[in-house]
Amino acid sequence: QVQLVESGGGLVQAGSSLRLSCTASGRTFKGVPVGWFRQAPGQEREFVAVITWNGGSTYYGDSVKGRFTISRDNAKNTAFLQMNSLKPEDTAVYYCAAAPRNSYYSTDYNYWGQGTQVTVSS
Repeated sequence: QVQLVESGGGLVQAGSSLRLSCTASGRTFKGVPVGWFRQAPGQEREFVAVITWNGGSTYYGDSVKGRFTISRDNAKNTAFLQMNSLKPEDTAVYYCAAAPRNSYYSTDYNYWGQGTQVTVSS
């Protein structure tokens, strides 16, 4: 069992930056990919980014490519999402999740955090 806790969300202005953290407890997530997803009100959960178990490869959704960076520190059981040049359309609840393999699909992830709200004002 892996418990994931996100932090770092908040209210910021367009063009600002935020860094989200995802800390795992219980069973380590050292050997599994970690993904970030987001969900805005009335919309489906959207893939944001995923990082392989050793941090060697990263993949991004088209809407965040070039602005967001995913990373991880396995020694601290923590993953990060650095979000730059934020836009109002980035407003959503952001979730981290762990999966047995790299995937863009939320249904492939079996451990989820509770989410952290990111609100970007124009």
